[in-house]
Amino acid sequence: MDLGTNIRTSRLAAEITVAIVTMLAGVAVIAGALDFGIGWSRSGPEAGAFPFYVGVIIVAASLGNIAHALLKCDRAAAFIDGVQARRIATFFGPMILFVFASVWLGLYVATALYLGIVMRVQGGYRLVTAIAVAIATSAFFYVVLELWFRVPLLKGPLEAAMGLH
Repeated sequence: MDLGTNIRTSRLAAEITVAIVTMLAGVAVIAGALDFGIGWSRSGPEAGAFPFYVGVIIVAASLGNIAHALLKCDRAAAFIDGVQARRIATFFGPMILFVFASVWLGLYVATALYLGIVMRVQGGYRLVTAIAVAIATSAFFYVVLELWFRVPLLKGPLEAAMGLH
C-alpha cells in the first residue's frame, strides 16, 4: 500500500482550520489591545483602539469564512492529496535541513550546500554547474553582506578555519 497516494485532506477541513487559526490571531490582537486601552482619553483614542478594531474585523472575517466553508464548500473536494503533499515535502524538507545546517556549518556553507544539492537533485543541473552556482552565490552574499554592508551573519567552522570570522 502506497501511503503517498492514499493520504487526502479535505478542502472543508483546510478551510475551517485556516479560519480558526486566523480567528485565534484576531483574538490575540484583541487581547493585546485591551492591555493598552481601547477607549478615549483627553488626547483621543487610546493606544489599543485601532488594533482592537482590526482584531474584531479579523475575528468577524474568520467567522464568515467558517460559515462560508460550511455552507458552500464541496465536502468531497480534496485540498491536498498524497502526491501534492510529497511535492511540498520535497520543497520544504531541504529548507528545513538548511536551517539546521546553518546552525552547525554557518550560513554561507549551508547556503552553498543547499543550492548545490537542490540544483542537482531537483533541478537536474550538471554537477559542475550546481557547484559553481552554489559557491559563487555564497561568495557573493559574503562580499555584499559581510564586507560591503558590514552585516555579520552566522559563521561555522569552515569560515573560522579560513579566518573569515
